[in-house]
Amino acid sequence: MNWKKTTFLLLATLLFIAPLLLLFLQSFSAPWRWQAGIGIELQLKSYQQLLSDPMLWEATLWSILIGFSVLVINLAIGLFTGKALASLSFKGKSFVEALLLSPILIPVLAIAMGLHLFMIRFGLADTMAGVIVIHLVPTIPYSIKIFYNNYRQLGTNMLAQPTILGASFLIQLFTVEMPLMKPAIRSVTFLTIVISLSQYAITAIIGGGRIVTLPMVFFPFMENANPSLMSAFSVWFAIIPIAMYIIVEALILLLPYSRIPWRNHR
Repeated sequence: MNWKKTTFLLLATLLFIAPLLLLFLQSFSAPWRWQAGIGIELQLKSYQQLLSDPMLWEATLWSILIGFSVLVINLAIGLFTGKALASLSFKGKSFVEALLLSPILIPVLAIAMGLHLFMIRFGLADTMAGVIVIHLVPTIPYSIKIFYNNYRQLGTNMLAQPTILGASFLIQLFTVEMPLMKPAIRSVTFLTIVISLSQYAITAIIGGGRIVTLPMVFFPFMENANPSLMSAFSVWFAIIPIAMYIIVEALILLLPYSRIPWRNHR
């Protein structure tokens, strides 16, 4: 093990793993402080109080449905838009790229306020569809940029090979491009789910209080001074994107040329 790998493992443990372990430990213990000199008392009261909240399960279900819907749309739009920007040359291309990335520079709250009236007119306000649409605003630019950079690294020559060999559009997409896009798909998956799950203000505005997601349940919990309860909610909140990421990772294994762990490669 070289010194770079050792340094990385030490920093990862200090800055990432150790805080997570402390958070996990705090969720299963009564409130405690190092300077108080009181030992750790294990208990399940924080999780019992958390799971007894009637809004938690509804918010979890809404968050999962919205997160997966936003992810699927991001993968579709990001994949095809990124490919078009990387493979096509046209007048005003730089302007189009800047326009597609502009939602990152504009406050999402301002966009949500502007779209709210539009969604009321078209019947999208106070619906899951409207929340999904508004969640696309802060996520789509990142997806397009990630796929665009990945397609640029592949180059047009690589993409031209299956066409020359007579592959159809769908065959080229699922047997050539998507297997080569696995790193981009993983990045878009985690980034999209985390951003979507963390939206509070725009979900409250467009959802109108009818679509309740985890952030809308989490903020009232912040009024509670119980650190164990807050830690338990944080653990619950973190499990969802991790579980969704594992599901997507399992689906990626279905793509051609994937190394399936239970298959014996020779």
